[in-house]
Amino acid sequence: MNRSFLIAQISDLHLKAAQRLSYGVVDTLGALRRAVDHLNALQPRPDIVLVSGDLVDFGRPDEYAVLHPELARLHMSCYLVPGNHDHREHLLAAFADHTYLPRSAGEPLDWVVEEHPLRLIGLDTTIPGAHGGQLLDSQLRWLDEQLACRPDAPTLLILHHPPFTSGIGHMDREPFINAAALERLIGRHPQVERLLCGHLHRPMQRRFGASLICVCPGTSHQIVLDLQPTAPAHFNLEPPGYLLHHWHEQALVTHNAVFGEYPGPYPFYDAHGLID
Repeated sequence: MNRSFLIAQISDLHLKAAQRLSYGVVDTLGALRRAVDHLNALQPRPDIVLVSGDLVDFGRPDEYAVLHPELARLHMSCYLVPGNHDHREHLLAAFADHTYLPRSAGEPLDWVVEEHPLRLIGLDTTIPGAHGGQLLDSQLRWLDEQLACRPDAPTLLILHHPPFTSGIGHMDREPFINAAALERLIGRHPQVERLLCGHLHRPMQRRFGASLICVCPGTSHQIVLDLQPTAPAHFNLEPPGYLLHHWHEQALVTHNAVFGEYPGPYPFYDAHGLID
């Protein structure tokens, strides 16, 4: 399929129940509602939305009960992967209507969706009770098999933890387990257009195998950009953001975008040419 296809990626929603503020500061529910309204109003409207983990803050059923109707307001299909703040069983119970998700309790929530111009593979990189990420050897074998069976299908991998060192001290203290093995695997499968990640609450890019990793900013709060090894675990309220991945003419272009209203747009030109 050669038609244009637009994918919005949001990440790190950290939704709470009972209208509580994350860390006593961040209105994550209000931020998500603004994000959903923004995506629904975009022209052209995204065909699908990918949510790359940390859907809620503590993985509790009451948090997922708040999240489900908010995501249901999207005017397009959305696909979820868990992050380190999520709980697999509680996520599955709340999103039983998301039929692409596997039903095996206790197993990684890996999935494949084949119905779009790009093939989507979701990978569960969570380690229950831990901050860092991993892919088990069994998951790597499964991924290798999935990619080998459709070598000509342009593919996106969606996972929460970026498999690289960011340079932000406190985010790197628990490195991604099996990152080198994953990079070797990706190097064998050039149809992987992107690895789409969250977790770091900042836009970042890195070459990886034969592909490119794109990290999505958060829908509410961002990690402070501090590249010192001793960087403390701090966040700020920089503008919330998302990524737009535009598949067109058999190529994928990724745009970094922000939520919110800002002055403009203003013209570059008037009747006399470039405005002086």
